[in-house]
Amino acid sequence: MVESKAKIDGEMYFTSNPNSDHHYQNFDFELLGQTLHFITDSGVFSKSTVDFGTRTMLEALPNTKLIEGKVLDLGTGYGPVGIAVAKTFDREVDMTDVNERALDLARKNAERNGVSSLVNIFQSDVYANVQDKYALILANPPIRAGKNVVTAMLQDAMHHLLPGGKLIAVLQKKQGAPSAQKNMASAFGNAKVIHKNKGYYILESTYGD
Repeated sequence: MVESKAKIDGEMYFTSNPNSDHHYQNFDFELLGQTLHFITDSGVFSKSTVDFGTRTMLEALPNTKLIEGKVLDLGTGYGPVGIAVAKTFDREVDMTDVNERALDLARKNAERNGVSSLVNIFQSDVYANVQDKYALILANPPIRAGKNVVTAMLQDAMHHLLPGGKLIAVLQKKQGAPSAQKNMASAFGNAKVIHKNKGYYILESTYGD
C-alpha cells in the first residue's frame, strides 16, 4: 500500500474509530476453495479486494499440521481470514481488531458466509482483551502501526498459545520479514519460512517446540 492510499483509506485502518465517510462495497472472493461474500467500507484495510499477503498466508495453511483447539485471527479487518478458516476447517475462531468499523463488517460477513456460530468477534488492541489460549494464531501485522505494535503481535503470541500451538504471520521481505523472523525466533526459540510468493514471507513459530 502506498503512503497516499494509506492516508486516504485509513486515517488509519488500525485506529479504533475511523471517521471517514462510508463507502460500502460488495465482492465475492475465493479463499481456501470457498467462494466467500464480503461487504467492506472505507476506513478498513484492503477494502476493494482480499490483499495478496492474506491470500499467501492462507495458501500455506492446508499443509500445516495443527493441534486441536481454537484459532485466533489477530487483526481480522472485515474478516476474510477468520471466516475462511472457520468455514473450511470447521474450527472455532476468535476474530479481533482494534478497528470497530472493521469488526462490525466482520460480524456481517460472518453471517453472510454462514459461520456466525463458529466465530467470536471482539475488540482488542493486540492481545489486550484476549483471554484464551489457541492452537493457531494468524497475523498479517499492520506495518504502518509501527515496530512496537508489530513486535508485540509476534513476540507476545507465545503467551496465548497452547503447547504445540503455532503462530503464522505474513510480512513482505522489504517491510521487515527477516527482522520479524528473528523476533519470533527470539521469543519462541524457533521460526521458519514455510511459504514465499512475490516477496511475501509466511513465517511460522511453534510454542514449546
